[in-house]
Amino acid sequence: MDERILVPVDESDQSRAALGYAIDAFPDSSIAVVHAIDPRDFRTYGGVEGWIDMEQLAEQQRAHAERLVEDAREQAAERDITVETNVVTGKPARVIVDYAEDNDIDHVIMGSHGRSGVSRVLLGSVAERVVRRSPVPVTIVR
Repeated sequence: MDERILVPVDESDQSRAALGYAIDAFPDSSIAVVHAIDPRDFRTYGGVEGWIDMEQLAEQQRAHAERLVEDAREQAAERDITVETNVVTGKPARVIVDYAEDNDIDHVIMGSHGRSGVSRVLLGSVAERVVRRSPVPVTIVR
């Protein structure tokens, strides 16, 4: 196993393409798949939390995240590759960079949503933040 590769996943086609690229380009490497549950998704305003069961919402988010990493595991298994999977809570870019630092990752391969113009300025880009902050090389797959 030459390298440890990190592939962050979400439910996008680009994410699946990034995992496929990692498997094809680095078949002898160890691949870790991570999904970040963004805590900002739990924000509520104006007392809405009284109407929403926040614990149930958190459980649903965790179950959804576990399905995403399981889908990645199945995608890799179709090519006879075993991946390590993790679900972490935190801001996605920070989770990815921290995971790379803390787990001896040699390379991050991730999908890009291809945002441009106003949407990129307003929404920001996880991939852009990871590229700027990552201690290891990052490949962006479109």
